[in-house]
Amino acid sequence: MKVLMKGNEAIAEAALRAGCECFFGYPITPQTELLQYMAKKLLKSGGVFIQAESEVGAINMAYGAASCGKRVMTSSSGPGISLKQEGISYLAGAELPCVIVNIMRGGPGLGNINAAQSDYLQATKGGGHGDYKVIVLAPSSVQEAVDLTIKAFDLADKYRNPVMILGDGMLGQMMEVVEFDENYKRPRTEKPWAVTGERNRPKRVTNSLYIVPEELEKHNFKLREKYKKIEENEVMVEEYMTDDAQVIFVSFGMCARIVKSAVNKLRQSGEKVGLIRPITLYPFPTKCIEKYANFDRIKFFIDVEMNLGQMLEDVKLSVAGKKDVHFYGRTGGMVPTIAEIENYYFSLKE
Repeated sequence: MKVLMKGNEAIAEAALRAGCECFFGYPITPQTELLQYMAKKLLKSGGVFIQAESEVGAINMAYGAASCGKRVMTSSSGPGISLKQEGISYLAGAELPCVIVNIMRGGPGLGNINAAQSDYLQATKGGGHGDYKVIVLAPSSVQEAVDLTIKAFDLADKYRNPVMILGDGMLGQMMEVVEFDENYKRPRTEKPWAVTGERNRPKRVTNSLYIVPEELEKHNFKLREKYKKIEENEVMVEEYMTDDAQVIFVSFGMCARIVKSAVNKLRQSGEKVGLIRPITLYPFPTKCIEKYANFDRIKFFIDVEMNLGQMLEDVKLSVAGKKDVHFYGRTGGMVPTIAEIENYYFSLKE
């Protein structure tokens, strides 16, 4: 059945259908509707909803529930996600599955409540302390946000790792028609590590504290091997009109929708352009971009973002100096237009 839903509420409904049992959050624009939806629906389904006293409280409550083997979600935006970073590092260090939603807003500081993509580095490079990674999924439509939210819970359980849905204010506030998979069945995942309070079995402890340096190094090496498996098996990317493209745009999330429209208009003008859209920001689709960088027909790449170039380094590393990589971005809650992207493209050809 198709329904018209706001992005934030669609993500919340997808979480419920994925079997989310606990939600801990704190209001902040532009993601508050997600929290409100969970407040109305989760308790009715027998789950736990708590509006915490702060974002710090919320992420540590998520740690506790995840330790018990529950499917857990928390959400916030910008400043709130910054406050959660210590807890996210703890979750990754203790190998606890958790889904974190960041509906990005303008920054730095309090910034504003408009859509932005300026949390890319924080999400993909580890905003907290230590050698850890968070799987990062970047939807470009409300429907994709629904699909990726369900996938996020499965990935979190599969790898015992936090997974972040990285959206923005546009995605959270816009309304689109979505369709839920009525045949979805939650994968059966054994959690022999979960702290359940049972007796007559070996003691279980969830922990990220390793006082002995040799033990912590061994743990970090173990985590690194897990991240290698994620990088090998979980990359998601869309390649749009790239078969004969001579110039390739790279963009993610809602910004990529604008770029796709610009690609369509440029194609109508006879320009051979295409788009690579990373769906997983970590793991990043390095091999996909590298493949096109090796083609003689590719003249250059254009990275377009709603920030000052936070993904640019990843694109350049993927291209590895084989082609020029240009950048066009708007920041502070400003959104690039189709015309701006077209004009920038033509300026590079002059």
